Amino acid sequence: METSSQNPVDKGLKSLRQGDTLVALVHFENAFRFDPTPIVKSGLAYCLAKERRQFKKAQLLCQKALSEEPNNPEHYYQLGRIYLLDHQKSNAIAAFRKGLKYKRYQPIIDELHQLGLRKTPVFTSLSREHFLNRSVGRLLTKTGGR
Repeated sequence: METSSQNPVDKGLKSLRQGDTLVALVHFENAFRFDPTPIVKSGLAYCLAKERRQFKKAQLLCQKALSEEPNNPEHYYQLGRIYLLDHQKSNAIAAFRKGLKYKRYQPIIDELHQLGLRKTPVFTSLSREHFLNRSVGRLLTKTGGR
């Protein structure tokens, strides 16, 4: 008889929490074949992005998990981490913030703290990405003016 500790989903989640995404990938792939639940999909999605660099496939899989369980912040957390791996920081922050709207979820909060806060743009009337804001902001940071 299989106990919950023998369950591939539990093993995958445990490996994921420990940072062992390769082992988690194997467990989530096994679980996905038999019972593709939303938690399996989002866990598998992150592992695919981390280990195999399959970002588009991972994003689609995580979006499927979100469509099935839109109120679960774990899926937003995994989606945000996938975006970070794909160098899409603004999308990652948006996913994290959307997840926090549903529930206070400590891993998302920790991830946002790790990303840090941004300073206000030098010229607030211009967009943050505007050439002047970026150039003058860098100059002021180097000279100690900010």
